[in-house]
Amino acid sequence: MPRYRLTLEYDGTGLVGWQRQENGPSVQQHLEAAITGFCGETVTVFAAGRTDAGVHALGQVAHIDLDRDAEPDTVRDALNHHLKPARIAVLAAERVDDDFHARFSARERQYLYRIVNRRAPLTVDEGYAWWVPPALDAVAMHAAAQVLVGKHDFSSFRAAECQAKSPVKTLDALAVARDGDWVLVTARARSFLHHQVRNIVGTLRRVGEGKWSADDVRAALEARDRAKAGATAPACGLYLTRVVY
Repeated sequence: MPRYRLTLEYDGTGLVGWQRQENGPSVQQHLEAAITGFCGETVTVFAAGRTDAGVHALGQVAHIDLDRDAEPDTVRDALNHHLKPARIAVLAAERVDDDFHARFSARERQYLYRIVNRRAPLTVDEGYAWWVPPALDAVAMHAAAQVLVGKHDFSSFRAAECQAKSPVKTLDALAVARDGDWVLVTARARSFLHHQVRNIVGTLRRVGEGKWSADDVRAALEARDRAKAGATAPACGLYLTRVVY
């Protein structure tokens, strides 16, 4: 029974997230249906990260086991055919060893959060970035972000419904940079808590607007209380960009 690693890109708009749910279409549901359409098999697709409703992916990774032995390019092309018209694409398929697991073999996950910082409203980027009209100081945001790098109890940045056993995570890198009207936040870690990146971005916005300092971010972290940090940034600005194995 060959195992295939799939690299995926998708538009999370209108989807309930990665995981199959009863309240709407998911990436997992579309992909499993495409596999059935391709080879008639009913399988479970395992992903590196269960992205939330509205979150996008440029480099999600999943794996499947098939009874049928097909060339990886055939798997990729057939799944893309059966995925239509969903805005989900299999960028690559490759055979992997049986001990490969999309979730448990991952050593690092990388996310990008996109903010458009301008007075004019969004047009083509609506639904794919967070529109923040007040001027943001990206340099101050980056400096404050460094407070969060390392191993910490991230309870202040954890969603109430988070199912992780521990709030302690190691954030390997967190950076904020400006490119014209864009303020881009990148984060790297082995794993993240539910809404961790979005809650961090919402907190850093306060810094960017001059309402908070790096010391305020540190105090929020040390409080271990979700109510002490900033608001949750919208899902539409978040992208899972890469998974490292």
